Amino acid sequence: SSSQPLQHGITHSSGLICHFKMSSQQNNEQKPPAIEGQPLVNLPSTYKLRLRQSLAACGPIIATLSCGMTSGFSAVLLPQLSLDTSDIKIEPEEHSWIASAAVLPMALGCIISGYLMEQYGRRPTQQFICTLLAIGWVLLSLSNSLWFIFVGRVLTGLCVGLLGPVSIVYIAEVTDPHIRGTVLAGIPLAVSGGILCSHGLGTLLNWKMAAALCSIFPFIGCVLLYPAPESPLWLVSKGKVPEAEINFRHLRGYSDSATKEMIVVLQKKDLISALSNSKFDKETLKQLLDPSFLKPFFIMNFFFFFQQFSGVNAVIFYSVSILNDVSSNINEYLSTFIVDVVRVVMSVLACILLKKFPRRTLAVSSAAGTGLSLFVLVFSMKCLSKEYSWISLLSITFYTAFISIGLVPLPWIMIGEVFPQSLRELGSGCTSCFGFLVFFSVVKTSPYLKASMGIEGTFSIYGTLAISGAIFLYFCLPETRNRTLQEIEDGFKKTRNVTSLSVV
Repeated sequence: SSSQPLQHGITHSSGLICHFKMSSQQNNEQKPPAIEGQPLVNLPSTYKLRLRQSLAACGPIIATLSCGMTSGFSAVLLPQLSLDTSDIKIEPEEHSWIASAAVLPMALGCIISGYLMEQYGRRPTQQFICTLLAIGWVLLSLSNSLWFIFVGRVLTGLCVGLLGPVSIVYIAEVTDPHIRGTVLAGIPLAVSGGILCSHGLGTLLNWKMAAALCSIFPFIGCVLLYPAPESPLWLVSKGKVPEAEINFRHLRGYSDSATKEMIVVLQKKDLISALSNSKFDKETLKQLLDPSFLKPFFIMNFFFFFQQFSGVNAVIFYSVSILNDVSSNINEYLSTFIVDVVRVVMSVLACILLKKFPRRTLAVSSAAGTGLSLFVLVFSMKCLSKEYSWISLLSITFYTAFISIGLVPLPWIMIGEVFPQSLRELGSGCTSCFGFLVFFSVVKTSPYLKASMGIEGTFSIYGTLAISGAIFLYFCLPETRNRTLQEIEDGFKKTRNVTSLSVV
C-alpha cells in the first residue's frame, strides 16, 4: 500500500534530520574561535551568499534573453518577408501562422519540462535546452524556404516552453526569500531585453544574420550553467542528502533561518520522494486535491488569462504594424524602439519594486493602469485627429510601462513560489502550458479581431479584461513576498482566504 513507503520514508527522514543537525553542530564546533577584535573566519557574509545565488541564476537569465528574441522576432521577420525583394514569398494569411508557429510548441514544452527537470535535475535540463535553442536559431538563420522558417520557429518556440518552468523553479529553489523576487524578476527583464535586441538587430540587419546572432545567447547560458550548483531541494527529493547539504550551505550559509528551512524540507522528504518516484495513486490524487495545490493552480491560471488577454503579446508580435496604425505620423520603427526601451526600463524598475512592495499591490496597480491606458488609447484614436497621434503613442507607452511592472513578470515569478515542493514540477509545467495556450490564442486571434472590430474595438476588449483582472487579483492573489517556500505552502493549507497570506 502507499502508506508503507511513506512510513518507511518517515523513519528514514528522521535519521537524515538528525544527521543534518549533527552536521550543522559539527560545522559550528569546527569553526576556529575568534581572535579578540576579529570576526569568525570561514563564515561567508550575506553579500557573498547572495552573490553566489545571483551567479547561479545568471545562466538561466542569459538563456532567457533568447526566449525574448523568439517572441520579438516575428515583428521584424514578417515586414522583411513582405518586401518585394524577399527571396521567400509569403501570403497575407500566412503572417499569423508564422507569428504563432513558435507559440503553440511553447505549451507542449512546458509539459515536457516538468518531466525532464524532475527526472534529470534542474541544471542538466537547462543545459540541454540551451543547446537545442542554439540549434533552432542556427536552423532559422539558414532557412531558404517557408518550411524551414516554420521548423526553426517551432523548435525555438518549443525551447522557450521547455526553459520557462525549469529556470523559474531553479532560481526559486537556489535563492533566499529576501532576494528571490528580485532575482526572479530577471527572467521577465531578460525577455524584455531579448525583444529589444531582436527588434534592434532586425531593424539594422537582414533577418538571417539577426537569427544567427541570436544563437549566441543560449550558448553563453549553457556555459554559465556548468559551474552552477544543482538545486538542493531536487537533490533531497532524490535522496542525495549529503550533496544537497553541500549545495545548500554553499548557497545559503549557516544561519539559523537557513538551517531551520532545510530541516523542514528534510521532514517532508518522505512525501516528496514518494510522489516523485511512484505512479499515480490515491496518495498522489490526495495531494492534487489538497488546497495547497488547487488554490495556487486556479489562481495562477486566471492570472495568466488576464495577463495574456490584456494584449501584451499581441502588441509584441505585431508591434510594427500596430504602432503604424496608432501613430501614423511617426515612424513605426522609431515607435517600436521607444516602446521597447520603455519595456526594458520598466522591467529593471520592476526588479526594484518587487523588493519594496507586496506582490498583490503591484499586480492590482499594474492591471488597473494597463486597462486605463488602453481606454485612453481607444479614446485618442476615435475622437482625436491625426495631428494628436502622439497621444496614442504616449498611451501605448504608458500601457507598456504599467503592464511591465506587474502583469508581465508576476505570473512567471509566482509559479516558482506558490506550488508545494512535492508537486512543483507538475504545477509550474501545467500552469505555464495554460499560459502559452492563451498566449497562442491571443496572437492567432488578434489579426482577426483587428479586421472585424478595428483596432479600437480590439483594445477595448483588452482594456475591459485588464480591469476585470485587477478586481480578481485584489481579492484572490496571495502575498508571497519575504516568505519561504515552505511558509507559502503551509499558508495555503491553513487559510480559507488566500489573501490573508500577507506580509506587511
